[in-house]
Amino acid sequence: MEKENVEKFEKLHIQIKDIYNELSILSKKSPDGAINKFKLKFINQLIEEANVFLSERYKPFTDFEKFEEDDVPFNSDIVLIVSQYIQCLEKFKYDNIKRLSGNWYWMLSDSEEEVKTSRPISELTF
Repeated sequence: MEKENVEKFEKLHIQIKDIYNELSILSKKSPDGAINKFKLKFINQLIEEANVFLSERYKPFTDFEKFEEDDVPFNSDIVLIVSQYIQCLEKFKYDNIKRLSGNWYWMLSDSEEEVKTSRPISELTF
């Protein structure tokens, strides 16, 4: 991971988790409710950005790039896909961080600097 990408990744990671949390609530109320195009535009932007970080190695689905705007997906469809992206982002993070003295740091390919981060989710630390 390059130092300049750490902040971008962490922002993306937070945004995708927040979208998931909001859509999970919508999906529980109305799983077959269609998402509006305004929200879909931002969801697609986050997915496209995640695809850049994840590349083929980490992408949850090799043939999925984004949701089709003309074929508006249901809330439950988006929750399913976004949850997979969250897990893959977590795996990407886990593979690019290290633990030193009880703290987690990014392993940077272009710097010796130590950039602190949050711990990965517990399922990936086994």
